[in-house]
Amino acid sequence: MDRRLALAALLALAPTAALAPPAMASGGEKKKGGGASFIQIQTLTASIMRRNGSRGVITMEVGIDVENEALRERANASTPRLRAAYTQVLQMYAAGLPAAMPPDADYLALRCQRETDRLLGKPGAKLLIGTILVN
Repeated sequence: MDRRLALAALLALAPTAALAPPAMASGGEKKKGGGASFIQIQTLTASIMRRNGSRGVITMEVGIDVENEALRERANASTPRLRAAYTQVLQMYAAGLPAAMPPDADYLALRCQRETDRLLGKPGAKLLIGTILVN
């Protein structure tokens, strides 16, 4: 009886599986979020000290929104440098973060925005923070 049910479920899903590859192929490159002007940066991590003395991890998801086409091309080319600068900001912040204190998203956003403007040579790219997690 269970085999019949499993076979029926498999046959019911077969037409949708056959249609999925052409639908996905027509979509082109998929981004995680944002619009055409949004550049997603890989997740940033830094180690922190917990209240009991053990190590923890702070992670931060960021992206930049660049409306100017020329500046967006420069930002795309500078993505590794931007990620390195953001990681350094996060690591320096995490080193001074008191145990059991939540991270200050406003401070991190301000510091990362300064690094964005410095590396791109001029303002115009807006830093966006997705999430900050402490584990």
